[in-house]
Amino acid sequence: MLIITIAIFAPFLAAVLVPFIYKQIPNRNIGWFVLLVPLLLFLLLSSFIPNVASGNVYIHTIQWIESAGIHFTTYLDGLSLIFSLLITGVGTLVILYSIYYLSERESLGRFYVYLLLFMGAMLGVVFSDNLMVLYVFWELTSISSFLLIAFWYYRKKSRYGAQKSMLITVTGGVGMLAGFIMLFVMTGSYSVREIISSIGQYTDDSLFMPAMALILLGAFTKSAQFPFHIWLPDAMEAPTPVSAYLHSATMVKAGIYLVARFTPIFGGEMVWFYAVSCVGIFTLFWGSFNAVKQTDLKALLAYSTISQLGLIMCLLGLGSIGLREGYSANAILYTQATFAALFHLINHSTFKGALFMVVGILDHELGTRDIRRLGGLMSFMPATFTIALIGSFSMAGLPPFNGFLSKEMFFEAIVSIRNLDILSTGMLGSMFPVVAWIASVLTFVYSVIIVFQTFLGQHHPTRLDRKAHEAPIGMLIAPSILAVLVLGIFFFPNVIGSYLLRPAMMAVFPAFEGAPGLVPEISAWHGFNPALWMTVGVVVVGTLLYFSLRYWKGIYNIAPMRWSLDSLYNSLLIRTELGASVLTRSYMTGYLRDYFTYIFIFFIVVVGGGLFWTGQVTIDLSNDASITINEYIIVCVMMVAAVAILFAKSRTSAIILNGVLGYSIAILFVVLRAPDLALTQIIVETVTTALFLLCFYFLPEWKKEKSLWTTKIINGMIAISMGTVVTVLGLVVQGNKMFESISVYFENAYDLAGGSNIVNTILGDFRAFDTMLEVVVLFLAGIGVFALIKLKAGKGGRDVEDQ
Repeated sequence: MLIITIAIFAPFLAAVLVPFIYKQIPNRNIGWFVLLVPLLLFLLLSSFIPNVASGNVYIHTIQWIESAGIHFTTYLDGLSLIFSLLITGVGTLVILYSIYYLSERESLGRFYVYLLLFMGAMLGVVFSDNLMVLYVFWELTSISSFLLIAFWYYRKKSRYGAQKSMLITVTGGVGMLAGFIMLFVMTGSYSVREIISSIGQYTDDSLFMPAMALILLGAFTKSAQFPFHIWLPDAMEAPTPVSAYLHSATMVKAGIYLVARFTPIFGGEMVWFYAVSCVGIFTLFWGSFNAVKQTDLKALLAYSTISQLGLIMCLLGLGSIGLREGYSANAILYTQATFAALFHLINHSTFKGALFMVVGILDHELGTRDIRRLGGLMSFMPATFTIALIGSFSMAGLPPFNGFLSKEMFFEAIVSIRNLDILSTGMLGSMFPVVAWIASVLTFVYSVIIVFQTFLGQHHPTRLDRKAHEAPIGMLIAPSILAVLVLGIFFFPNVIGSYLLRPAMMAVFPAFEGAPGLVPEISAWHGFNPALWMTVGVVVVGTLLYFSLRYWKGIYNIAPMRWSLDSLYNSLLIRTELGASVLTRSYMTGYLRDYFTYIFIFFIVVVGGGLFWTGQVTIDLSNDASITINEYIIVCVMMVAAVAILFAKSRTSAIILNGVLGYSIAILFVVLRAPDLALTQIIVETVTTALFLLCFYFLPEWKKEKSLWTTKIINGMIAISMGTVVTVLGLVVQGNKMFESISVYFENAYDLAGGSNIVNTILGDFRAFDTMLEVVVLFLAGIGVFALIKLKAGKGGRDVEDQ
C-alpha cells in the first residue's frame, strides 16, 4: 500500500518544515507540532493490526533503478508492525516528555529535526524489502543518532560518544552491505521476500557463510552486543529523551530486527545458532555484571540495556534452531524462544523507556544522577518513585509486571534447550541455564539498587544541587503511560500475543505458518516448574548479594582499567590518528611541485605500466582523417609556446605565452569547425589572462628557484614520460574502437530533441540532469559564499570548560 511509503517519508517532510515553523511560533510550542507526526502515524499503523493479525501483508513497490534491480518496496507484516508501533508509539511519548524536559534556551528546532530524521530512518529500516534501500536507511539511523548524541556538541563527552557510536555502527553497517551484496550475487535478487523463498538452493554456496557473518556484524554493532557494546554507555551523554528513544525502543532494536528478519534465511544453520545465542548470552551476563558497579543511574541503565539486548538476541538464536529441526513437536518447542524474544522486546521498551524518563526527571529536578548523592526521595517524589518501582521490578522479572512473564518464558526456553542433541553431550547445554541465571541474579541486584538507594534510606539534601520536589505533571505523563502498560500487559498478555506476536511469529517462521502451538498461551502461572524455582533462586540470592554488596564489590577493581575494551578502543583510535598524521606529513610537503610529482608518477606507473604490461599498445592510424598544413602550423605554435613558458624570465612573459597557447587552441577549434567551442575558449582565455595580470601585479618580485641538475633531470624525465603516456593512451583509444561511437546517436539530435545545435541539445536535453546538477553545485557554492559574507561572530558563547 502506498500509505506505508507515505508513513516512511512523513517524518522527513516534517523535518523539512520544522525550521520554517520554528521561526513562526514560540520556542516550546514547536514540540506540540512535532508530536502530531508520530501520534498520527501510530494511530494509522494501529488500524492495520486486525488485518495483519488475520494473516494479511501489505506490499507496495515504486520502480526505481530497474537495471540494478533496486526498487523502493515497502513490506508490512507482523514483524515490521511490532517495530513500527514501538517507533511511533514510544516516539510520541518521548516527544511529549521532551516538551517539558528540554529548556526553551535549547535549540529545539534542531533537536526535533534530528529526532524526526531518526524516526523516518527507523521506519524505513523495518518497512524496506529491498536490501539496498534497507542499507540506506540503516546508515541514516547511524547519522541521525550521531547528531542526536552530539546535540550538546559543546561538551567534549558528547562529541566523543557520538564519534564512538558512529565509528562502530557504521563499520558494522559497511560489513552488512558487503553481506547484502553477497546475497545478491548468490540469489540474483535484492528482495528479502524473494531471497527467503529461494534460499534453500544456495546454502552450499561459498558466499553463504561470509554473507551470514557480515550481516551479523552489522546486527551486533547496532544492537551493542559484546564486544561492540562499548559505544552505548558513552552515547548516554545525549539528552535523556534521546536515550529513552534510541536506547530502549528504536536504534538498538534495529539489530534485533535484522536478526529476526534474516532468521528464515540463515536460521537453519548451526553457525547462526551458535553465533547469535552465544554472543547474546555472554552480552546478557557482561551487561548485568557491569551495571551493578555503576554509580551514575544513566550509566547503570546503559549497561542494563546491553544486558537486556543480549537476552533478546540469545532467545532469537535459540529459537532459530527450530528451522533446523523441520516441522515437528520439538521444532515448535524451540521456536517458542523466538516468541519470548519478541514478547520481551515489547516489555523492555515499556519498562526501560519509563526508567530512562525517571532518571531524566531526577537529573532535571535535582541536578544529579549520582546514586551516592541520592536517597530518601520517596516522600518527596511519590509519583516518580512509583514509576521507578514498577519499571525496576519489571526489569528484575518480578510479578505483577510484564517483565516477569517474558523472563519466565526465557528461563523455560533456556531449560528446554538442554534437550537438543547438539548440546546434551557437552557442557554447553548446561552453561546456558547457569549463565542466564547468574545474569538474572545480577539484574535483580541492580534493579533493587535503582529503587532502594535512590528512593529509600536517608535523605541528604546538602548533596543535591536543588531542593527535592516532585516533577511537573507534564513530565510525568509519558512515563506513567509506560508504567500502566507494564501492568496492563501482565494482566492481559494474550491481547498482544494474539494481535501482535502471532503475526510476527508467522513472519519469522513462514514455513510453520498455521502450525498448532507455534504461539503459546501466555500465563503468569505454569506450576512448580524449573523456571519458577530459578526465579525464586534469583530473588533469594539477589537479595543476599544486594545486602552484602559492600563486601564483594571490590572484585570490580581486580582487573586494571587498561585491560578494558574501552581502553583498547581509545588506544586503537589514538594510534590510528598518529599513524595518519605521520603518513600525511610525509607527503603533504606544502609544495605544489611535489603534489604534481605524486600524481604524475602514479599515472605513469598505473596507466602506462598497465598498457605495456597487458600488451595493449596497438596503434592504428589508418582510419584517421588527414592533417592539413594549417593544423600543423597551429600545433607547432602551441608546442613552441608551451616549451617557451618553461624558460620565461618574467611573469608577464609567461602569461603572454600562456595566452598564445590558449588562443591557438581556439583557432584550432575554428579550423575544425567548432565555433561554439572556439567562442567559449576565447572568453575563458581572455578572462583568465586578465585575472592573471591583475593578480600577479600585486605579488612580490618573481625570483626563479635554482634547482639542482639532478632535480631538473628527474622533472624532465617525469614530464616526458607523462606526455608520452598521455599521447600513447590517446592513440591507443583512437585506434581501438570496441563500440560504435556515441556521436552517431547524437547526430540525430534534431529528430530526437528538436534542436539543430548538437552541443546545445546534449547540454539541454540528453544530459539535462547532469547540467541541472552542475547548476545546483554552482548555486550551493554561491549560497556558501553568501553565508560566509553574512556570517557574524556570535556574542558570548557556551560553556566550553570541558573541551
